[in-house]
Amino acid sequence: MIRFEHVTKRYADGTTAVDDLSFDVAEGELVTLVGPSGCGKTTTMKMVNRLIEPTSGRIFLEDQDISTIDPVKLRRRIGYVIQQVGLFPHRTVLDNTATVPHLLGWHRKKARARAAELLDLVGLDPSVHGNRYPDQLSGGQRQRVGVARALAADPPVLLMDEPFGAVDPVVREHLQNEFLRLQSQVRKTVLFVTHDIEEAVRLGDRIAVYGEGRIEQFDPPAAVLGAPATPYVADFVGADRGLKRLSVTVIEASDLEQPPVVHLDDPLPKATARLTEEDARWAVVLDDSDNLHGWISLDSVTNGSSAKNTLKGTVRERARRMEAWLPLGSTLKQAFSTMLQHDAGWIAVVDGERFLGVLTPARLHEALRRSIDADANAIAREDVELETVAGA
Repeated sequence: MIRFEHVTKRYADGTTAVDDLSFDVAEGELVTLVGPSGCGKTTTMKMVNRLIEPTSGRIFLEDQDISTIDPVKLRRRIGYVIQQVGLFPHRTVLDNTATVPHLLGWHRKKARARAAELLDLVGLDPSVHGNRYPDQLSGGQRQRVGVARALAADPPVLLMDEPFGAVDPVVREHLQNEFLRLQSQVRKTVLFVTHDIEEAVRLGDRIAVYGEGRIEQFDPPAAVLGAPATPYVADFVGADRGLKRLSVTVIEASDLEQPPVVHLDDPLPKATARLTEEDARWAVVLDDSDNLHGWISLDSVTNGSSAKNTLKGTVRERARRMEAWLPLGSTLKQAFSTMLQHDAGWIAVVDGERFLGVLTPARLHEALRRSIDADANAIAREDVELETVAGA
């Protein structure tokens, strides 16, 4: 979708903003450009819509050299979102969102209908917010309008220049979540500029880590964190890159342990026998369809009784609600956070409602190590052999 071929931007004073850049961005891919101020990432992005012209080299959009396209027509094919949003203060939210369709000659009714559709997609009710003006919105709401406006004419490419940098951390995280949800639906080709490595890791399908005018590494987030290509990249992503990698490593079925399992209608003596056989202090409770219901402890089953045949009732009467659980495919960061939030020694993992197993701290650590070693050695995660103290 986007291709750079040996692109350089050199200014009259001799400053080289970007030097001999060559890279591709696939259709539907979200690439984050990350690096310190002045490294050339914003210059790179602005050359795509010809706000800045390269000194040499060529840039292609859908296999067409952009230097052969009228700049105004080019920009109307590309969505553009900046940090300060740039909404027109004298126009309503609905009219701001419909700006590009209007410029393209759409009928007013069609343009406003598209604007309302996009506002709803970014989580703003057009009947509530459509007739408001930008100064009547919060910072986070204005950013949403900016994204909606960029998408209004359904452009194939979206350029985003630190779009969430001007809001507080809580709103920023919420906007990131909403944007990931939105991207999963619209699948635009996105260049996203940020100086925040955590934002780059969280959002990007691939990350371009910039040094001074050059890309030091261009890889998926897990590879950048697990196998930095240069000392510069290792220093930039930080000594805590192992912790950052938790956010890009997903839980797989092979990471799970299989604890004792009982069912809601099992008699308590049967549940006690199962726990005793497994020498376990607790069991996961499932319904008749093997869907997760909760958990039960040996103490709550026996209720102080040492004689199994004196126990009355079923597991249903003693089961506790399961608070610590996540769907398969959640990240290790989410798992760790859930453990801490619920002060839990393990979390249940489900596929839909079907119980798959539990993730313990030890298995979480193993999953992280396998992921790092897999990327470092270019092998599948399940093929990694871990050395442990016990096995040494």
